[in-house]
Amino acid sequence: MNHAFPIRAYFEDTDAGGIVYHATYLRWAERARTEALRAIDLPHSMMMERHHSLLVVRRIEVEYWRPARLDDLVTVMTRPLRLRAAMISLEQRVMLGDALLATLMVDLACLDTESMRPVRIPEPWRQALTPSPGS
Repeated sequence: MNHAFPIRAYFEDTDAGGIVYHATYLRWAERARTEALRAIDLPHSMMMERHHSLLVVRRIEVEYWRPARLDDLVTVMTRPLRLRAAMISLEQRVMLGDALLATLMVDLACLDTESMRPVRIPEPWRQALTPSPGS
């Protein structure tokens, strides 16, 4: 699963100088992950309803390269890096055309919705989130 999610930088995303706030990148990344699952017909809600489990952020690291600005149309690129029993590691890149604005390294843990304890990522999410060879 490699996914591209376009998003516009709105006034609410920026400071008084029109520069996108650092925390906005986290919201954009969350939306992109949600839409990536929706695009492959495996939304979060289905995992919760059918398997009583959900993916939550365990760890996230952000490296900012260049600022996004008001009205920029950026693209959040999402790709799986590593799949383990109860965890998936993703790379998300925020791009403005060919320019890299930020890189996010995200670890998601799969938790049981009742006990909030780690559980194995259910099929068909496992298959869909398995990194492509050479990626």
